[in-house]
Amino acid sequence: MLTTALTMLLVGIFAGTMGAILGIGGGMIITPIVTLALGLDIKYAIGASIIAVIATSSGATIAYLKDDVLNLRVAMFLEIATTIGAIVGALLTGYFNGNILYFLFGALLVFSSWNMYRKLRLGKEVLKRANPDKLATKFKLNSSYYDKNLNQQIDYQVENIPLGLSIMFGAGLASGMLGIGSGAFKVMAMDNAMKMPLKPSSATSNLMMGVTAAASATVYFFNGAIKPEIAVPLALGILGGAALGSRIMPHLPAKVIRMIFIPILLYLGLQMILKACGVMI
Repeated sequence: MLTTALTMLLVGIFAGTMGAILGIGGGMIITPIVTLALGLDIKYAIGASIIAVIATSSGATIAYLKDDVLNLRVAMFLEIATTIGAIVGALLTGYFNGNILYFLFGALLVFSSWNMYRKLRLGKEVLKRANPDKLATKFKLNSSYYDKNLNQQIDYQVENIPLGLSIMFGAGLASGMLGIGSGAFKVMAMDNAMKMPLKPSSATSNLMMGVTAAASATVYFFNGAIKPEIAVPLALGILGGAALGSRIMPHLPAKVIRMIFIPILLYLGLQMILKACGVMI
C-alpha cells in the first residue's frame, strides 16, 4: 500500500511538471504509466486522468496568474465554445461513427505537429502585425507577458477568432463524444490558429482544462472510477509537480517547449489514426 502511494506520488510529480510546462494536463502521461506499467484497470486510469487535469490546472494556474502569463480573457472566451461542444458531443454519443472522428482529429493533430515543426525551423515567433484583428480588439483579447528567458516584455496580438472558436468547439465535441482530453487541441488552437505565443498558449490551456475537467469529475466520482488510495497521492504529487513546472516554463525558450511538444502531438495524432483503423497501441 505504501509502495503504491509512493509510486503514485512520483508519477504525479512527473506528470504535473510536464503538464504545466506543455499545457496538456498530464492525463496522457498518467494513463499509459498506470495501465501498462502498474496494471491498473483502464476505468480507474481514466478517473486518475481527470484528477490529473484538475490538479495540474489548479497548481499551475495560480503561478501563471501571478506571473501574468496566461490570457484570462481568451480562456473565458474560448471556454464557451469548448463547453458547448462538450454538451453537443455528449448528446450525440452513439449517433456518429467514432472511428471517423478519431481519424479526423488524429489527422488534425498530425498536421498541427508539422505546423509546429515549421515554426521551429523559422526560429522565431511573429507577435506584432500591422493590421490587428478587429474581433480581438473588440473583445480586448490582445495582451502581453514578461518573458523571463528573453528578459523583456512581449506584446502580442490574437488573430483568427472564428477559426479558434471552431477548433475549440471541435475539441469539446471530441471530449464529449470520445472521452478524450483536449489539452493538445487547446494549445493548437491558440498557437497555430490564433497566432498566440507558445508560453501564453500553454498557460491559458492549463486554466481552461481545469474548468472543463471539473464539470465531468462528479460523474466519474459517482461512477466509482476515482479510487481515493490512487487519487490522493497522485493529486498531491501533481500539485507539487505543477507548481514546479509553472516555475520552470517561463524560463524555458519557446524553441525547447516546441521541441518537447511536437513529438507529443505527433504521437497523439498517430495513436488516434491507428485506433480509427482498428489498430490498438
